[in-house]
Amino acid sequence: MFNHAELFEAVAGAVGERPAFVFRRRTYTYGEIDDRVRRLANLLLDHGVTIRRERSELAPWESGQDHVGLYLYNSPEYLEGMLGACLARAVSFNINYRYVEGELRYLLEDAAPRALIYHATFAPLLDAVVSRLPERPLLLQVDDGSGVPLLDGALDYEAALAAASPARPDIELSPDDLYMLYTGGTTGMPKGTLWTQADMYDAALNFVPDVDSTSPATIAASVSKLTPSVALALPPMMHGGAQWIALGNLLGGGTVAIQDEVAKLDARDAWATIEREGVATMTIIGDAFARPLCDELERGDYDAGSLRFIINGGAILSSGVKQRLLDMLPDVLILDVAGSSETGSQLQAVSAGDKAAGQGVFSLVPGTCVVDEAMTTVLEPGHDGIGWLAKRKPIPLGYLGDREKTEKTFRLVAGERMALPGDRARLREDGRVELLGRDSVTINSGGEKIFAEEVEQALVAHDAVVDVVVVGRPSERWGQEVVAVVQLRPGSAVSDDDLLATANERIARYKLPKAIVRVDQVLRSPNGKADYRWAKSIVTPEV
Repeated sequence: MFNHAELFEAVAGAVGERPAFVFRRRTYTYGEIDDRVRRLANLLLDHGVTIRRERSELAPWESGQDHVGLYLYNSPEYLEGMLGACLARAVSFNINYRYVEGELRYLLEDAAPRALIYHATFAPLLDAVVSRLPERPLLLQVDDGSGVPLLDGALDYEAALAAASPARPDIELSPDDLYMLYTGGTTGMPKGTLWTQADMYDAALNFVPDVDSTSPATIAASVSKLTPSVALALPPMMHGGAQWIALGNLLGGGTVAIQDEVAKLDARDAWATIEREGVATMTIIGDAFARPLCDELERGDYDAGSLRFIINGGAILSSGVKQRLLDMLPDVLILDVAGSSETGSQLQAVSAGDKAAGQGVFSLVPGTCVVDEAMTTVLEPGHDGIGWLAKRKPIPLGYLGDREKTEKTFRLVAGERMALPGDRARLREDGRVELLGRDSVTINSGGEKIFAEEVEQALVAHDAVVDVVVVGRPSERWGQEVVAVVQLRPGSAVSDDDLLATANERIARYKLPKAIVRVDQVLRSPNGKADYRWAKSIVTPEV
């Protein structure tokens, strides 16, 4: 059990000249990043940003550490911010850079940051919000070439680091210090999920094989002997999956590549980065990422020979799109991962060679189980019926400032504390799991429970469908009726009947949409997850 900053220091001491980041053709070594992390920690400490109460004195939903918000595009500063806050015994948290003023205000009021590290382009919106906070946080503005001037009282990030002490802070770190990740808020208001750093490492960050993880020193010694692997997290690091692959690679002595274009997905830039930097692992989120990547790879001339793993999480990667990737990249292994901010990784499915794995069926990751409807019993394979997907330890402590939601999500099942974030699942006889979807977006139509994600998977199987989100809307006859918001390929002349026929090959007729709404583009959050609130606003007429 150890602290993330403690582990990073040990790894940096062992591989100081190894590339930690490559961004816009500039390489940052572990030694350089270690120096910058120490300077940031000292800067925060000089402004009183640190720990207030030890973990042992607190309830699971309480934080005794000051909070440092990261309002940043993917960049070296993102992980510097995480590790610098950690070394000061504060705790960083992610901020969705697509939020409008009201959403940003809600998040910052909930998180109560003592410091904010932000790209200059976000300064105008941030200024409108921080002026209304009870306490104005320390503002550290990162120059991003946008030309936006410093906010009143803000410090230039690079100048402040240059002026800070490079000495290792005289502070004792704890494995019980927090790691905080705000949920995406696509089905409700964002919640700050509180983990201990030790538990988060075990749940999502320790993925380097054949490493002695007894202590930071043994990990550092082990990874110093390994050839570093290069990882490219295409989704925003404000999303847990991208953050975990980047931070885990850094704590494992690897190299984190960052694409040039960070404000949006640019498929040409992604493949050029893979070719230029020798990327071995790429993370994506569903068809929204994979389709443009496939299209560009088919029409372009790229050397993707270094690529060995594509990790998908957070959204559907349809079988047809997976097969396209495998046909073009026969040496690549595609790993579908299911999990959440409350669990880390829970399920996985592997596609390799000439065959893509089906959709929605996964193998259990150790610690994952399915419990019964009443949440009292762990189910055995072959149980007849639908249960709740659950995760045994390591799991979070709770949600920041919310005892009720903490006790609802993290509860005792057969005497064991588990995380049950609301995903419905069926445990098959072969021990694999059919993931049906989040209960909060389940549609009750005519007395039948219909899982939105199951219908989405059935519709996206049609070649003409680029993207789809399924929601329920009020119906006099059914109570709720299933409606699909569909984005089709440009120029497609497919009819609704054709789409329904394809879906009916995979799901029962009563689950089929009662209506299909066509849009130019399905709106998703920057992390690729479906925006169900937006979809409901599209299909539900104003009254």
